[in-house]
Amino acid sequence: MSGGPVGRDEIEKLYRRLYDEAEAGGYHLNPDHAFTMDLIEGLLVNDRRYGYMSCPCRLASGVTAEDLDIICPCDYRDPDLNDHDACYCALYVSQKVLSGEQAVRPIPERRPDLGKRGAAARKSAENVASGALPYPVWRCKVCGYLCARENPPEACPVCKAKKDRFERFI
Repeated sequence: MSGGPVGRDEIEKLYRRLYDEAEAGGYHLNPDHAFTMDLIEGLLVNDRRYGYMSCPCRLASGVTAEDLDIICPCDYRDPDLNDHDACYCALYVSQKVLSGEQAVRPIPERRPDLGKRGAAARKSAENVASGALPYPVWRCKVCGYLCARENPPEACPVCKAKKDRFERFI
């Protein structure tokens, strides 16, 4: 991990990578370019500080195992997008926000405190060990892509089919 200021070229390079990955996966970066660049700079600062890009809007512990849920894209991105049209820090936004149909609003914090996160991780491990999945499995009816999560993605990361083309598989 190195110190020093983050360079503009480094920020632009990460922006391009995140933008391409987001669009390829059916996601969108916030259209407010200056705001988005500030968030990306925060990701790079955290990467230098901790060795991983934790959410710039949350306090990271510096212990990777404790912060896995807030490494960008964080575990809460998809539920926040589904419920609020943006993730907690508003780096990722819905199509409604991208098109100007919906404004970004404050989003309540979903991240449980550390003790609850530990209990949730143990319960999830027990579910997996017993064969029970903690989330439903969604199948893209176009290409067969499977994902386990509370809701289907906005778009299939493989064939780009929209959310309505997914069916609950399990």
